[in-house]
Amino acid sequence: MGTELRSQDKPLYNDLNPEETKIIINKATEYPFTGLYDKFKGKGTYLCKQCGSALYYSDSKFDSGCGWPSFDDEIDGAVKRIADADGRRTEIVCASCDGHLGHVFTGEGFTPRDTRHCVNSVSLDFVPVKLEAGNYGTALFAGGCFWGVEYFLQKEPGVVSVVSGYTGGKVKNPSYREVCTGTTGHAETVKVTYDTRKTSYDKLLKLFLEIHDPTQVDRQGPDIGDQYRSEIFYKNETQKALALKYIEVLKGKGIKVATQVTRATEFYTAEEYHQDYYFRNGKVPYCHAYVKRF
Repeated sequence: MGTELRSQDKPLYNDLNPEETKIIINKATEYPFTGLYDKFKGKGTYLCKQCGSALYYSDSKFDSGCGWPSFDDEIDGAVKRIADADGRRTEIVCASCDGHLGHVFTGEGFTPRDTRHCVNSVSLDFVPVKLEAGNYGTALFAGGCFWGVEYFLQKEPGVVSVVSGYTGGKVKNPSYREVCTGTTGHAETVKVTYDTRKTSYDKLLKLFLEIHDPTQVDRQGPDIGDQYRSEIFYKNETQKALALKYIEVLKGKGIKVATQVTRATEFYTAEEYHQDYYFRNGKVPYCHAYVKRF
């Protein structure tokens, strides 16, 4: 039967774009005051961009004025210290994958812990919940209105966070109004973070293909437009292979799948009023339903 693809194998690294490779692999530094998380004040957990390991909690983050995200403490065992090549500083890397994070400094007096982890935003991802130590996977799915996709995936055991947003287009930091014009190239997408010890990418992938109609083109039920297309945005080659595998399984059953499989690019979080929409409003999806296909 050949080797079965196992999305839960660890470590399973995400593909890195050129800028991420420059910093995480080649140990460069992003320009100060330009990073996404420099002034960011969200509550939750910061993960390693490359492997998904939980690194820092938001309550250890502080504004040092240095131009990079600063933390005065790490999650136990998540960060490794190495003597820097310059012979003067101490480099910090992810303990799970050795991805470069930045440098650590002491004796500056910013906080009672007297420690500053100076971290590149590019090295980090963020989840709006507090997670225990461990490695977490990320999946990006577009299947019509993100409210409905979010609703079903949030209830799946092992899923720790589902965030609605936009990806796949060319416009930076798009608004909902802009995406609704159908001219940005973005699809309404959910970013799923899951505990790799409790579920797997292939299980979530199959569920995604069962909670929306993957045969519809540029629509889902009454919602029509390119932004409502069915698309799987893969983070690494294993995710890509699994997506293509299960699409072929459905086609073998006579289902005319229109779902696209595309390499993930920048994900932009949607406005706050889109998050947890059905749970906050006490309603149920109007264009999504579970249909067993596997």
